[in-house]
Amino acid sequence: MLDIHWMREHQQDVQNAADQKGIEISIQEVLSAYDERKALRQDMDEKRALRNRLSQEIGRLRADSKALSDTAAAHMEQVREVNKKLQEQEEALRMLDAKVNQLLLLVPNVVSRDSPIGKSDQDNVLLKQVGAPPMFSFQARDHVELGALHDMIDIPRGVKIAGTRHYVLKGVGVQLHRAVQQLAIDYLQEQGFTLLDVPLMVRGEAMTNTAFFPLGQNQTYQIGTEDKWLVGTSEVPLVSYYANEIVDVSTPIRLAAASSCFRSEVGSAGRDVYGLYRVHQFAKVEQVVLCEADPELSEAMLQQITRHAEHLLQLLELPYQQMAVCTGDMSQKTYKQYDLETWMPSRACYGETHSSSNLHDFQARRAEIRYRDQAGKLKYCHTLNNTAVATPRILIPLLENHQQEDGSIRIPSALQRYMNGMKELTPAKTEGE
Repeated sequence: MLDIHWMREHQQDVQNAADQKGIEISIQEVLSAYDERKALRQDMDEKRALRNRLSQEIGRLRADSKALSDTAAAHMEQVREVNKKLQEQEEALRMLDAKVNQLLLLVPNVVSRDSPIGKSDQDNVLLKQVGAPPMFSFQARDHVELGALHDMIDIPRGVKIAGTRHYVLKGVGVQLHRAVQQLAIDYLQEQGFTLLDVPLMVRGEAMTNTAFFPLGQNQTYQIGTEDKWLVGTSEVPLVSYYANEIVDVSTPIRLAAASSCFRSEVGSAGRDVYGLYRVHQFAKVEQVVLCEADPELSEAMLQQITRHAEHLLQLLELPYQQMAVCTGDMSQKTYKQYDLETWMPSRACYGETHSSSNLHDFQARRAEIRYRDQAGKLKYCHTLNNTAVATPRILIPLLENHQQEDGSIRIPSALQRYMNGMKELTPAKTEGE
């Protein structure tokens, strides 16, 4: 969340961010409810102080006389009235606390000045393109056809097992799936990231602290009636690892995890339903950085983790473009974001495969992650995250861009050591051969 005093001084900026991100909230209502709660608490504190003074006076009067004086009796009646009023106010305070907390959880992060203004991903701004889309001299196959040809992707049986938007990877499909993850893990470890194996089922508190709840709750799978939720990214447990702690970020903390992820995709019916593009279960290698609350430093960290993702795309020999994400395509928590989109021949366009975000201290405030600056003052960290690689989506461009006329698929040299030295995949034999 944002500092309430800063929010008051920048009320219009915060309201603009809410409007641009499509979050229906009145910042004036938030501030009014906060002020109402503050005034009620102050009044209750004054009543408690009065009750304490009266109680002390009653005790003194009782000590001075065996019989209660008229003054003591009046004091006792006044204490009863104060207690009655406090009881009424305590209920009002509980209701106000719930209202204020609910409203504060909806307040968005503000957006960087260099982020484009827009309503959807159609308004994202192209920053650069790297590599050229392949020009095939033959009728290219899409990843579903290639998957069947190589007996590596079985969507019908995935749907039979688990329903729509599920799949099964087989043989070399599993090898590729794991190879791209291991490539990313090895590279990030070389860059100084600490690898963690984290829980995929977390408490609702962890989802709220990382700003995935309440607005993203409908995208998340709940475990029965428990307060346990399947994560859509290991960003949640990676950030929550340091929740409610004071950390040392004299050198930025760099964490990474490879994990399965789950997303309900509510509201995306009919969108990108073909193949492996938008599925309910997938895997990601995630980068998370915690650093000092220095805008220049966290901007440098954003550029760095984005370069890591770009480097991995270059190792995979895939053409891609970098987009500056507009306000309307950002989440509540995001201050600044880049997307990397990779060329997908079957879609005849670039598709989003990576995302990098700088959240400033928005997430750390919710998760209570702080550090001491050089003067010893406690401050909230800046947090950042990036998708180093997400699979099976990355298999779409990997298979389609590297296919050859005979149906074989070239394996980029960086992946070959993770594929038992294979340089290309040849089509599986059909029955009867």
